[in-house]
Amino acid sequence: MSFPETRLRRLRATPALRSLVRETSLKPDDFVMPLFVRPGKGQRRPISSMPGHFQYSVDELLKAVREIAAAGVPGVILFGIPDRKDSRASGAYAKDGIVQRAASAIKDRHPELAVIADLCFCEYTDHGHCGVVKGGKVLNDETLELAARTAVSQAKAGADVIAPSGMMDGQVAAIRGALDSAGFGMTAILAYAAKYASAFYGPFREAAESPPKFGDRSSYQMDPANLREALRETALDVSEGADMVMVKPALAYLDVVAAVRERFGLPTAAYSVSGEFAMIKAAAQNGWIDEKKAALEALVSIKRAGADFILTYYALEVARWLG
Repeated sequence: MSFPETRLRRLRATPALRSLVRETSLKPDDFVMPLFVRPGKGQRRPISSMPGHFQYSVDELLKAVREIAAAGVPGVILFGIPDRKDSRASGAYAKDGIVQRAASAIKDRHPELAVIADLCFCEYTDHGHCGVVKGGKVLNDETLELAARTAVSQAKAGADVIAPSGMMDGQVAAIRGALDSAGFGMTAILAYAAKYASAFYGPFREAAESPPKFGDRSSYQMDPANLREALRETALDVSEGADMVMVKPALAYLDVVAAVRERFGLPTAAYSVSGEFAMIKAAAQNGWIDEKKAALEALVSIKRAGADFILTYYALEVARWLG
């Protein structure tokens, strides 16, 4: 049937009707909140490019986590800023490393929360790259041993999920093997399966104090122009034992989110990254957009593309808006 018998505006006429026929919706348990943790006590350092976000010491982190849990957000992902950096990223796999201490403290206070430990080395290395460096190059296979050690250390501390983000070939297999051998067969892996060499990470590098000292990360993170390669990357991670997969960033890569979700059917995450958050915040602070409407529209687009859950710096604010 066609107009005038068919009038699609009929079901848009009132808020109640729009709600009844809405195809995609958001709820607090769609989100994971990224958190930055550093050594010390009483530390709550503002991140200038990410208004409302901080580098926390563990004691202050627990206060933030209490608010996150109370809002109905089911999980957090931890990024660590160590007290010292070296060429081998030793702070990443130290028994008393900052993420290890934070994970243990959170699980002690909030056992119901899913604690995801990001596994990368850029925050821990003195050169700012995501692996072992020799002769100005990031070495893939030498980095896998460190990834395996770090995963076991994070699992021992209580992390429910290990999320390798370094984009080293074979990292999921190395981590799965190490976890299983150490008795952590039930610790899940969330693979950063398609992580692009994006311009949208700028605020994160301030937050994590992790800009590379030379070059960039395009020799291991993906070319933003490539979709088919993302499917190959994801297929490899799935074959190596990933339980969940992720696309990062989100908004400029909705086609990748949709393709990965459709092709593999695994629980699929999308990381709405720091630059996406910062752009909405900055435009709203200038009075150019309605922050709440813009943030919700951006997040619902990610969910509509196929993401089962979203890592977002808006997690707490949006959970409160929805609640």
